[in-house]
Amino acid sequence: MSGGLLVAGTTSDAGKSVVTAGICRWLVRRGVKVAPFKAQNMSLNSFVTREGAEIGRAQAMQAQAARVEPSALMNPVLLKPGSDRSSQVVLMGKPVGEMSARGYHGGRQQALLSTVVDCLEQLRSTYDAVICEGAGSPAEINLRRTDIVNMGIARAARFPVVVVGDIDRGGVFASFFGTTALLAAEDQSLIAGYLVNKFRGDVSLLEPGLEMLRDITGRPTYGVLPFAHGLGIDEEDGLRVSLRGAVRESVVAPPHGEDVLRVAVCAVPLMSNFTDVDALAAEPGVVVRFVDRAEELSDADLVVVPGTRGTVKALAWLRERGLADALARRAAEGRPVLGICGGFQVLGEHIEDEVESRAGRVEGLGLLPVRIRFDREKTLARPVGEALGAPVEGYEIHHGVADVHGGEPFLDGCRVGVVWGTHWHGSLESDEFRRRFLTEVARAAGRRFVPAPDTAFAALREEQLDRLGDLVEEHADTDALLRLLESGAPSGLPFIAPGAPAATGSRR
Repeated sequence: MSGGLLVAGTTSDAGKSVVTAGICRWLVRRGVKVAPFKAQNMSLNSFVTREGAEIGRAQAMQAQAARVEPSALMNPVLLKPGSDRSSQVVLMGKPVGEMSARGYHGGRQQALLSTVVDCLEQLRSTYDAVICEGAGSPAEINLRRTDIVNMGIARAARFPVVVVGDIDRGGVFASFFGTTALLAAEDQSLIAGYLVNKFRGDVSLLEPGLEMLRDITGRPTYGVLPFAHGLGIDEEDGLRVSLRGAVRESVVAPPHGEDVLRVAVCAVPLMSNFTDVDALAAEPGVVVRFVDRAEELSDADLVVVPGTRGTVKALAWLRERGLADALARRAAEGRPVLGICGGFQVLGEHIEDEVESRAGRVEGLGLLPVRIRFDREKTLARPVGEALGAPVEGYEIHHGVADVHGGEPFLDGCRVGVVWGTHWHGSLESDEFRRRFLTEVARAAGRRFVPAPDTAFAALREEQLDRLGDLVEEHADTDALLRLLESGAPSGLPFIAPGAPAATGSRR
């Protein structure tokens, strides 16, 4: 086998990331050497590879599903939004500057096509199969001319495309048909068929619609994946709904001790790497929710101020909403607070920022003896260390440089009483460290909570990835998917009118 497949979607959040991961896990269990690939990703959830490259967190998860080491080749272009109109462009794992959406789509994006095709070809020369993930929808007709992540890469590689639709949203049949019908003839020739995601109920009730869809498009549906609760798999673009009161998906298990432990995560603007709290949510008896009101901190045993791509903006947001005062009261009362990356920075004395916000000197919350200076060079690292008497691993992604001049050492940051701060993402995935940290939190909060002695986050993540592989193996037409990987899109697929508008693609 020496082929590939593009997993596209009718919309953002149709399930492309998890379907790609599921196909990777299914294939590797069959003995296929497989790699994930996403030419261009827009996400505030990122990861650092062992060679020090920053890529989308979803692609790192997909690499784990494929049981291979993540690489910058798997996500050559990463866009990290800094506002509604601009993003930091990360190319081959390194930041190369800020760019407006108009500037990027106006020319820079198309210029990157040769880079992403080269990365894809390198992966194809090393692996038996490459499973590509698209972005948004391939039928974004306003962006088709410069597309490098959907039909642009599929056409360049001659990869067959399977379109995923989220039936839980409704309108999936119209979405499948409309997505296909808005594409130019050459693009349509690569649309091999469809995959229904997040279905609830009796599949037999859906089958007449699938048959009608095949009749009018000439394309089969390769499977109907059921709605799966509690996957907790890394997401790309942040939580989709208002974060107030949203509970992070977690393993449903009773507390090991007598009490539960309540964790409130401040939903700061441009929140990045909120996956840091997944390891907390995986602990039996730990309830994690995202909040944006000061009063929602009152019953929390631990408050987490997470990472952000806008540290100064997050600081202003905390003050505007009264959360800054609530955090100060917690610290004075000896109630636990944890700041991670940007959240660590806002807990310090002041911030000197001529890079991210260009706001100059801004006073912090003053809860930790730390001064932050933003450097133009981004720190990208995979540190290993010890804290609370336990080994810890993590990863760093930040422009802020911390001058720590007091408190007790805590990873690369410090602690004062029960206020902790660190730049290390992912530290809570270290099981023994997490248990000791939660034990301290419970003691300070006066809770009779006891961490379970056998929770292994890495093993839980493997179980989740196996569940994704099972979904594909049990509910998709895997023989047909293998034929696509081996032979490409079937010949003679019919054209569906009207095709792409003349301004953005050829019409038949």
